[in-house]
Amino acid sequence: MTRVVFLLVPQLHLLDLAGPAQVFSTAADHGLGYEIGYVAEQEDVPTAQGLALRAATEWPRLSAGDLIVVPGWREPPPRADGLCSASLDRLTAHHTAGGTVASVCTGATALGRAGLLDGRRCTTHHDAQDELARRHPRARVVRDVLYVVDDRVVTSAGIASGIDLALHLVAVRHGPAAAARIARDMVVYARRNGDEHQTSAMLRHRAHLADAVHHAQDLIDAHFTTPLRLADLAAACGVSERTLTRRFTEATGLTPLRYQQELRLEHAEHLVSHGATSETAARTVGFQDARMLRRLRARA
Repeated sequence: MTRVVFLLVPQLHLLDLAGPAQVFSTAADHGLGYEIGYVAEQEDVPTAQGLALRAATEWPRLSAGDLIVVPGWREPPPRADGLCSASLDRLTAHHTAGGTVASVCTGATALGRAGLLDGRRCTTHHDAQDELARRHPRARVVRDVLYVVDDRVVTSAGIASGIDLALHLVAVRHGPAAAARIARDMVVYARRNGDEHQTSAMLRHRAHLADAVHHAQDLIDAHFTTPLRLADLAAACGVSERTLTRRFTEATGLTPLRYQQELRLEHAEHLVSHGATSETAARTVGFQDARMLRRLRARA
């Protein structure tokens, strides 16, 4: 039986907690032997989303095979970093005894205050990476990745990446097939590797206010593996081909074709990282063969 203890900090983000908790709960439903607990410095824990949680204030007995997870919270917390020295000492002692300590999002700050990031690779939400590096200069902050594992210290990016972290830990202990079954039960689109980007191409180019461009992106996102005629995209958006190309480029920095190629490249990289050959990945995402994929990878 593996015990997973979540250390709750006031103003924590619900999904930072609920995502990995659901993974381990589903793993338990599959008979993989997980017992989940929640501890805090006070029984009632307010969350950033307004829902109060209740946790135990006494820590259970932990062994080297157990896991402590610190979900992230909305900054600034009620007091400096939200945890007292006794809680931080618990993190350090568990790791010293051979246990694993993990964090989601700004929960990495707690690991830093406990001294667990010194000399180790780590990550956090892309908006908090500079602050983490400033607060903990001895930490080696890895930017724009989903999660990092270094000597039983596991840190992940923001919010939903806690699911990727938890699935990874299940895969390490029980194999990738078990993690895949859990991901399928949770209707997770794909189990992502730690070195994948925090923001996908579908998100990176959406920070604009052009309705026609958003509509075109919706169509490309849904059909990027198939040939798309610029004339059809423009007609669906109610503008001319020239107008769509101009607006699309102004809004995203890419032409519609380059945007489609970026989606194909990103999806192909994901397939290759999960064991597919370049030829198979290329054909799956819509290229005729791997030559264009290799060309785009080299350009990237």
